[in-house]
Amino acid sequence: MWKNLSNYRDAALLFLRITLGVEYIYVHGWPKLAGGIAKWKAVGAAMKHVGISFWPGFWGFMAAFSESIGVGLLIVGFCFRPSCVLLVITLAVAALSDYHAHGLGQASHALELCIVFITLTFVGPGKYSVDQG
Repeated sequence: MWKNLSNYRDAALLFLRITLGVEYIYVHGWPKLAGGIAKWKAVGAAMKHVGISFWPGFWGFMAAFSESIGVGLLIVGFCFRPSCVLLVITLAVAALSDYHAHGLGQASHALELCIVFITLTFVGPGKYSVDQG
């Protein structure tokens, strides 16, 4: 019975890309991207946890870009692996920032999503994508 489920691997990857991607853009990406320079500077200030304290507006914009445009590319499966790598970097910084501010409990959400995007980097987008894994 369980062996037959592997026949739906590509459909499951498409389902994951669409559902996770739409939720991620709605909750994380679009609010950061639409927040403007003040929001970008606040988000980019998290880079201090990796030793980078210059251009917080740029780093915040890059986080907003990866969490909105990058996730949009992930949904359609175009430039899939580079988008996943950008999200892994963004989420690693977010996890470090949350850990320093609130401890492991608060950092777990970003850490879990980081693990998901690391896994997707290796697995690929599947056949229902522009890149066609």
